[in-house]
Amino acid sequence: MNMRTIDKIVDGNVGYDGAGVKLVRVIANKTVKKFDPFLMLDVFDSVDPEDYIKGFPWHPHRGIETITYLIQGKIEHGDSLGNRGSIDDGCCQWMTAGGGIIHQEMPKPSERMFGFQLWLNLPKKNKMCNPKYHDIRAETIPKIDEDGCTINVISGNYKGNPGAIQGEYVKTQIFDVNMEKNSDWSIETNSESTVFIYIFQGEGCFDEENKQYVHEKNAVLLTSGEKLKVHSSDKGMRFSVFMGNPLKEPVAWGGPIVMNTKEELKNAFDEIEKGTFVKNGNNNYKAHSNK
Repeated sequence: MNMRTIDKIVDGNVGYDGAGVKLVRVIANKTVKKFDPFLMLDVFDSVDPEDYIKGFPWHPHRGIETITYLIQGKIEHGDSLGNRGSIDDGCCQWMTAGGGIIHQEMPKPSERMFGFQLWLNLPKKNKMCNPKYHDIRAETIPKIDEDGCTINVISGNYKGNPGAIQGEYVKTQIFDVNMEKNSDWSIETNSESTVFIYIFQGEGCFDEENKQYVHEKNAVLLTSGEKLKVHSSDKGMRFSVFMGNPLKEPVAWGGPIVMNTKEELKNAFDEIEKGTFVKNGNNNYKAHSNK
């Protein structure tokens, strides 16, 4: 069986987004081709509320899905469809922006704000689908215990165990894996899928021959192959793994909008200016309170 090995290690860059939220942008515009269908991964890990309480006030999205997963923390959200809610410890929000949604995400002071937001591209044929939310509570995410490992199955299927969500437009497997020290974990993979890992804590080895350990706060893009094997060091390791088949479509990306052509991108921003961006719901998002 052809084993996956390390293709690329990415450490990301510390930056600020929204109204001034400190985060690490791990993948973004420059990594689109190699990480297809995954567009962007932002990771946040802070014990200082000043790093994040300014939040992400009302802003638009089109052409993507955003997946926000909190290991620890709390984020309140609202949108132009009238949805309101919160993402709490161990919870996930899967938002399909589709043809257009305007929303806000406002983190609340917590002992620790710890998690990620992933942007998943939508295929050309589904770019303008109806927007929707999937509010995935912690208790609905299956937890599989193996020798020295706990696997939280956020999406897809893990060894016959279906995750909390399957993904309607792009089938993805997203797992949160917590490995005890000096443990082994492996999974068979579709050889055509893009597979990458982000290490939250600890360190691990992804190459049996070279025994190269990759430390926390790094992403690892794997080569193609039919199986992935991971070994944690004596520090243990917690990581998320992301798997999905590439779309292999042109990407026109402008801020919160991701389309296939520059014309589609221009049209989206024209609609924002005209107040016709949201097809279902309220375009007058500025009238909402950010509280």
